Amino acid sequence: MERLNAAMTGKKDRPIRVVQFGSGNFLRGFVDYMIDIANEKGLFDGDIVLLQPNSVGGTEKFREQDCQYTVSLRGIVDGEAVVMNRQITSVREILGCVGDYERYMALAELDTLKFVVSNTTEAGIVFDPMDQFEAKPAKSFSGKLTQFLYRRYQVFGGAADKGLVMLPAELIDDNGAALKACVDRLIDLWNLEDGFKRWVDEACVFTSTLVDRIVTGYPRDTEQEEWEKLGYEDRIMVTGEPFALWVIESEKDISGELPLDKAMADMPGMDVIYTDDHKPYKKRKVRILNGAHTSFVLASFLCGNDTVLESMKDEDVRGFLEKTLYDEVIPTLDLPKEELIDFAKAVESRFENPYVKHALLSISLNSVSKWRARCMPSLLAFVEERGELPAHLTFSLAALMAFYSGRELRGGKLVGRREVTTSVTEFAHDSAKDKCDYRAGNDCVHHGEAAKQHEEYMISDDASVLAFFAEHSADDTGMFVNACLAREDFWGQDLTKVEGLVEAVTAYLDDIRENGMRAALCRIS
Repeated sequence: MERLNAAMTGKKDRPIRVVQFGSGNFLRGFVDYMIDIANEKGLFDGDIVLLQPNSVGGTEKFREQDCQYTVSLRGIVDGEAVVMNRQITSVREILGCVGDYERYMALAELDTLKFVVSNTTEAGIVFDPMDQFEAKPAKSFSGKLTQFLYRRYQVFGGAADKGLVMLPAELIDDNGAALKACVDRLIDLWNLEDGFKRWVDEACVFTSTLVDRIVTGYPRDTEQEEWEKLGYEDRIMVTGEPFALWVIESEKDISGELPLDKAMADMPGMDVIYTDDHKPYKKRKVRILNGAHTSFVLASFLCGNDTVLESMKDEDVRGFLEKTLYDEVIPTLDLPKEELIDFAKAVESRFENPYVKHALLSISLNSVSKWRARCMPSLLAFVEERGELPAHLTFSLAALMAFYSGRELRGGKLVGRREVTTSVTEFAHDSAKDKCDYRAGNDCVHHGEAAKQHEEYMISDDASVLAFFAEHSADDTGMFVNACLAREDFWGQDLTKVEGLVEAVTAYLDDIRENGMRAALCRIS
């Protein structure tokens, strides 16, 4: 079977207008995908050069395919499961900042260059006081970018129209402002001239962005099957979901130079928004998308589900999720209600994606800090606006405490146990003694047609969080809740001061402990 290449895609070289620090799945399945569509529609006309910031090697698999690859989007669109394949021709070549230093720096001299995209992980946008201007290249991404901008400044004599637009996709708050701050500090550290600093301030644009798309990456487990469907080999293909959102905040309007909003206008569920303030959109994402995850996954897991998709097929859990979103979270947000409802519906559709098996235990990582960031603001805003507690968000806090209930620390994790119902056929039953003997040796009790057992799961969080729950989760419920909610280091404030919260969480947790998670969940869903 032939390997995908430029001859197969019919790629034509366009002016290089984008350099991209990062060649990973996310950027190739998100930014480069959008630019490819803009090229096809005649709205952009530009190629991308991928840069590998740190690693030496790893470019061969890209070059063997002339940097051509497939993006396969799989998910729910208009209520139907779909697969959409697209050959991406927007990437010209790939260079290593270390192995191809001179060629990489020469890109700064291109008259056609306009945009710098990056996704160097959250640790990429940092100021390193040990970075050296003379290094080839500098150690940090911020250092590499400063060197690159300085080369451009020198070559074009500080021309105002040769400034670049930075589009960072790293998942940190105000990523553009953070990147600009690092560059400014490096300019001072390296004693670069004031004219360069003014050029960076006045000619360059550092946007702050919000990105949202699940990119599941290379289908390693099914690659042969995928190649058969495509009719060619593709060793750098990317899979992901159809939904995409890119919010770009900029003081200068760049939508005319990068009209991705127009390119994506007729693509269902894919939006690019240019704005002077991305924070309302970030709040929407954190409260609705991330908050939905955190509000229901722990309860759903203790109900016996293992994935988000299973949870969405569970009527009890889905009912809980929908009441949390539409009755308690959305009323506390500032954007137009219709827009918020549309976003929430899109979130539900994403959770129903049959091609994404998102494990609840994976999402449960660091749930205490996640609940604080994602759910607590909605709960407090609801209390402030309505003068009462939101039942479902309050229950989610009790569910968190139930999930974290464990006394044994093992290998740096807390051991939890959930009750699961198992068919009696899996047990050896002695009817004369009315006893069950489960072969795996787990605890069980016979209940007519079924038996219940407890299975272990491992809870991952900060050591201080796990130590607290190991010490206190066996306490009387009221004492446990009071001690937990009083931990300002967990929540940033003393939650026992929220009127009625201790009593409500205690009542919910008592119900969970006495009757099980599902029975307690059904009482408020």
